[in-house]
Amino acid sequence: MAPMGIRLSPLGVAVFCLLGVGVIYHLYAGVLSSRLAAFRQKSTVDLRELLALSLEAAVQGGREVKRIRVEDSLEERSKGKTKEGAVEKLTLGDLNSHRKMFYLFRNTYPNLQVVSEEHDNADGEATIWTRNIPSEILNKIPAGKLVPADSVTVWIDPLDATQEYTENLRKYVTTMVCVAVDGDPVVGVIHKPFTGYTAWGMVGEGANVKPRESYNANNPKVIVSRSHAGKVKGFVQQAFGNTTEILPAGGAGYKVLALLDVSDDEYEKADMYIHVTFIKKWDICAGNAILKALGGHMTTLKGEEIDYSGSEKNPGGVLASINIDHKAVVNRLPPWDESKY
Repeated sequence: MAPMGIRLSPLGVAVFCLLGVGVIYHLYAGVLSSRLAAFRQKSTVDLRELLALSLEAAVQGGREVKRIRVEDSLEERSKGKTKEGAVEKLTLGDLNSHRKMFYLFRNTYPNLQVVSEEHDNADGEATIWTRNIPSEILNKIPAGKLVPADSVTVWIDPLDATQEYTENLRKYVTTMVCVAVDGDPVVGVIHKPFTGYTAWGMVGEGANVKPRESYNANNPKVIVSRSHAGKVKGFVQQAFGNTTEILPAGGAGYKVLALLDVSDDEYEKADMYIHVTFIKKWDICAGNAILKALGGHMTTLKGEEIDYSGSEKNPGGVLASINIDHKAVVNRLPPWDESKY
């Protein structure tokens, strides 16, 4: 229809209609183009940004862990038993930390795959990351690094060493975040809620921690889990001799930090970390990434690389080391049989 008061010939009507279609097409094309551009932007993520977000998530979760322990409001209960038969505990510290950490990622990057140790049906936190990157990260990693978003898996451990947390053995407790790309650990954060210390690393880019000056591979101090120190003792001494010193400790995050140059008197100093029983990937992914960023290694006891995609389970045990011949250590270990542990 022509505008009011204007009469058009049949040819004019046709031209007017064509112009209208053209305007509509161009408007639609512009909207579609902007949506496609937004989709392309969301199809990649920046690993440097994910490192900064991981650090923020670990710190926010850690605040809840500390607050609930200080207030002595743990609301401790059992969520079942481990494969080894030990009671697996759950506290309000685990759940509140999970909510802070999980929803910070989910609200900031809704399409990323995020796997957390804990699950709950409570309403999500409204927190969204500010996208501020700390200067300590910018100084070591001056440029971002884009990767496909669908290649990323984020592993969250809202409270590592829950058993020790309930016993008020605070030094073992950590919150951890790991970013894996195509199953490879590339970003790791281990945060100590009760001291405020945070270790982080990004493979190929840098870290805020470093190895110690020397390690003893022939007569090593081996850090192991308190929960099964007796089981691992024979395995370790068969490899390195009956005088090998075993350091029982809680928390996989703590054990990895014990391998590094950490200026904190509460840490034991270990030459390697060995775990002979079943373990979940959220327990070890962050430490694996940090060690890898420093040139270290974390593998199964058979020397196999651990794939941080798919299943949450790692049934092959753990051997972690840095600045020693990792393959030579693997060759010294006795044959490992999962059924014995």
